[in-house]
Amino acid sequence: MPSPSTELVVGQRTVRISNPDRVYFPERGETKLDLARYYLSVGEGIVRALRERPCMLHRYPEGVAGEKIYQKRLPKGAPEWVETAQVSFPSGRVADELCVTELASVIWAVQMSTVEFHPWHTRRADVEKPDELRIDLDPQPGTGFAEAKQVAAVVHEVLTELGAVGWPKTSGSKGVHIYVRIEPRFGFREVRRAALAFAREVERRVPHLVTTAWWKEERGAQIFVDYNQNAKDRTIASAYSVRGFPHGPVSAPVTWEELPDVEMADFTIATMPERFARLGDVHAGIDDAVWDIEPLLEWADRDETDHGLGDAPYPPNFPKQDGEPPRVQPSRMNKANWAGAADDVEPQQLD
Repeated sequence: MPSPSTELVVGQRTVRISNPDRVYFPERGETKLDLARYYLSVGEGIVRALRERPCMLHRYPEGVAGEKIYQKRLPKGAPEWVETAQVSFPSGRVADELCVTELASVIWAVQMSTVEFHPWHTRRADVEKPDELRIDLDPQPGTGFAEAKQVAAVVHEVLTELGAVGWPKTSGSKGVHIYVRIEPRFGFREVRRAALAFAREVERRVPHLVTTAWWKEERGAQIFVDYNQNAKDRTIASAYSVRGFPHGPVSAPVTWEELPDVEMADFTIATMPERFARLGDVHAGIDDAVWDIEPLLEWADRDETDHGLGDAPYPPNFPKQDGEPPRVQPSRMNKANWAGAADDVEPQQLD
């Protein structure tokens, strides 16, 4: 007996949704079809967030209470109109990833059980040169969303001084993300270096609240500014992406004015459609506010010459980088640890 299914008309496409009544979010009982309809309701916003970007998918074939699949390569069986972008990983391997150019591609990914969309910070025209600086405020144990919002205010202050426009959003989990559109003329290494310099400046201004320590044993109860989210093949849930939790939270774009008063629970697949219908995409102007990272690269030079601050550790899936400090927890450091980790592991920090 064939599986029950329904069809959704998305622009000029028709997308079949199999098992539409399967419960994906058990807290309120939203289904796979509800998830597809959510993405339809925020279509302009999700396409703007994903357009032309290689995208990793977080798939939940049985709903978010079941197995989670990290899908980098385009799932098999894609229609011919679903587009891709080829990327290379730090290991040297390559893959063709989903590259959204229209809303139907998003809904097809939902048909393939995708809940979360995690795009690169580059676009298909040049996948090696980021056009987005990502500031990830990640609460550590003993801190939470309230502290992340306090740090976001300092981030806003620093960006304003630099003449850059930041676009904040909730992570949908614990923290805050701020995106800055940048000129795509530098590679991953330079953009990550700029992000590290920015993070260190924020840390200097509120050292009681912020840490840039890569090793968790050194962070304490502070907000970690994760500069490594700007390294190659590191991804963050996009604006308007649903997150894989039972209550269906959404990584929600917000304005700087409303950020101090919002709560993470305000934004779910049940509440965002009405907000989007009322306000539209509050990040609609993001592509019109492009900035050059040269001042941050000057800050990085200053940190090295004036403060003796060189590079910081990369994620474990990267080959050892020139000038990188030992990639080992300080409490376990010895000469044998300098060799570094294998480059074929691809973990993800989700927040």
